[in-house]
Amino acid sequence: MLNPKIDLQLQLQQRLAQQLSTIYADINLPISIASLVAELMSTMRLTEQLHTPTPQVNHWSEKDTILITYGDSIVHSDEKPLQTLHHFLQHYCADTINSVHILPFFPYSSDDGFSVIDYASVNEALGDWSDIKQIAQSHHLMSDLVINHCSSRSKWFDNFIRGEGTGHDYFYTATTYANSAYSNACDTITRSDDSIEAVVRPRTSPLFRSTTTASGKQQVWCTFSHDQVDLDFTNPKVLINFVSIIRQYLDNGIKIFRLDAIAFLWKKAGTQCINLPETHEMVRLLRTLIEHARADAVIITETNIPNKENLTYFGNGNEAHCIYNFALPPLLVNTLITGNCQYLKQWMMSMPPAQNGTAYFNFIASHDGIGLRPTEGLLSEQEINQLVTTMQEFGGRISWRTVTVNDSSTENAQTKVVQTKKTQQPYELNITLYDALQGTTKGVDEWGHARFICAHAIMLALEGIPGIYIHSLLGTSNDYKKLEHTSHNRAINRHRWDLDTLSLELGDPKSQHARALHDINHLITLRTAQPAFHPNATQFTLQLGEQVFGFWRQSIDRSQSVFCISNIADTQLTLPLASVNLISSDFWYDLISGDTIEDINQTLTLQPYQTLWLSNR
Repeated sequence: MLNPKIDLQLQLQQRLAQQLSTIYADINLPISIASLVAELMSTMRLTEQLHTPTPQVNHWSEKDTILITYGDSIVHSDEKPLQTLHHFLQHYCADTINSVHILPFFPYSSDDGFSVIDYASVNEALGDWSDIKQIAQSHHLMSDLVINHCSSRSKWFDNFIRGEGTGHDYFYTATTYANSAYSNACDTITRSDDSIEAVVRPRTSPLFRSTTTASGKQQVWCTFSHDQVDLDFTNPKVLINFVSIIRQYLDNGIKIFRLDAIAFLWKKAGTQCINLPETHEMVRLLRTLIEHARADAVIITETNIPNKENLTYFGNGNEAHCIYNFALPPLLVNTLITGNCQYLKQWMMSMPPAQNGTAYFNFIASHDGIGLRPTEGLLSEQEINQLVTTMQEFGGRISWRTVTVNDSSTENAQTKVVQTKKTQQPYELNITLYDALQGTTKGVDEWGHARFICAHAIMLALEGIPGIYIHSLLGTSNDYKKLEHTSHNRAINRHRWDLDTLSLELGDPKSQHARALHDINHLITLRTAQPAFHPNATQFTLQLGEQVFGFWRQSIDRSQSVFCISNIADTQLTLPLASVNLISSDFWYDLISGDTIEDINQTLTLQPYQTLWLSNR
């Protein structure tokens, strides 16, 4: 009879071998699958200590709220920014925020951290690994694994140019693409080659950068920018190196892994090079390795793509533990500026409940803009155009992407050949959430703060784990100076606060920053005490008309019900409680105001953007 530990290792080896065989089915590997399995297990130290993850276990609860922040979103002259961040969390969010997502804190060359020079080091300007560990001791720590690409100034890319050393064969080139499965392309792909027309990207820059190397000129694939060179995961050495990076992050207290831009990881000629089966299998492989190293570790996939495609990253409960709810930000902003919740309700009713062991990651603002691709099939073109125009009127900027569409005007009736043309479509809205909600499609009004808090009251009550961007927590407005200085649209929502200045603002209870922090913290405090707000508790959409958005949450043990009802219009409305169907034998009250419901058949008056959380306990 096998030793249980040996038996578990054999089972894991078989599982990894199956996953690797699927990923590399079309690749002529330089090593055997068995050798690759052994290398990965050794790198992750699974031969020394092996945890057995329990299927369908929720590693989260209603107590969890994640703060999204850069390591230097708040700075102080007397200390490293990571230390300042820790002090801010302890002083202003001690009873509300228990998790923190520190955006890339590594040495980088561009894109505010997402062009990583060295994955193994902490940016000296922020602090060091001891500062990361200190935060991890008091908070669940989430870190980016920027896995699709790295900086063109990295040692790896230097070695690629030199043609020797670690990294010399780590990068995806036109030659790699031409030689990929199903390709009948020539040996070299040019920037205008028809074979890359179908490739989906979120940028308008040329796909390839021309780079002179020791072996001649190479066309290097760049999904995002020419400083962000794509890594070639058809080479198993790239995978092994990233598994080594993951092990280091685990050792430094990181529990939650955000797989950045994971949808673009695998490329193959003749495809759109996004969401390929090999990418999904790679997510499953990384999950297998990570959760056997730490049973309560969590993977979140960052896939800013149409909603239907985003949902596939749950797999069968065996891929991402959590997926970003990318459709929520644009739909919720659209709801609040139009005063009509039709599209938000339609989307809510179409969303499948996350099965145990998986959860939605809800957010309405982040370091990036408000993505519009997730609205494809959810908002009409007219609604999107109105949303874009309104955000521009509120001082926002628009980022674009290039798409290829059929040009019906050039169709040849005899040959039935349809020509294509390139056009630009809005990709994301760049604006702070506070400014995005300062008015409606009619213009700026006096209800901006109430509308802003209403958005958070809705998000915090939804099925899933809430994430709050630090500039929403602090009610930060558009940073036009940083936008002008960087000429980068996303900089408008990446303000850097001086702690002394921020402290003065937070010390004034009438400032928008103090009001935002107080009101959001109040909602979080209420949320953490409600079993009905467990990320996996039951959710049901209510039908209360176009100007009242409502849904019902019920705790997993069915002991608590909370009816979450928001007036999303700029006018006072009445709500007949009979339309909500409160149970007559229960005692009901509003968690937010503390008001009791004396008669379940009474009619309530809702102020503009007022939210009720009607609970029976």
